[in-house]
Amino acid sequence: MLKTLKFQWAAISWSILVIILCDLPSSDLPQAQHFFEGFDKMVHLGFFFVLTVFLFYGKIKQQNSFDYRLLTILKIILVNVLLGGGIELLQWKVFTYRSAEWWDFFADMAGLGMGVFSYLLLHRKAYVYKLVKK
Repeated sequence: MLKTLKFQWAAISWSILVIILCDLPSSDLPQAQHFFEGFDKMVHLGFFFVLTVFLFYGKIKQQNSFDYRLLTILKIILVNVLLGGGIELLQWKVFTYRSAEWWDFFADMAGLGMGVFSYLLLHRKAYVYKLVKK
């Protein structure tokens, strides 16, 4: 367990930062409306894309290879779903000065999907390169 956590320090740090930023009072954050409507959703998408990349990066470092494992992808999806859902539940029940929205959760899952797609796309390239090199 500790060996796994050793490789996931970036993902753990990023998760803590995301939780803090998502649960800060709106008055402490720069006004997102100054950019464009929906900027908040883009931020959620970016948060979870980066988290997914960090989780895959830690797993690749732990395995010391790009081996494709469906169980790894399912675990990363589960971690992201729990974190995204947990943040929205916290905003709904605990930090009531923030609004919990389904669209935020959808943006979180879109970021997750982009991260998984990126991993699969890059993994295939590395896997094919390894086969050709032999």
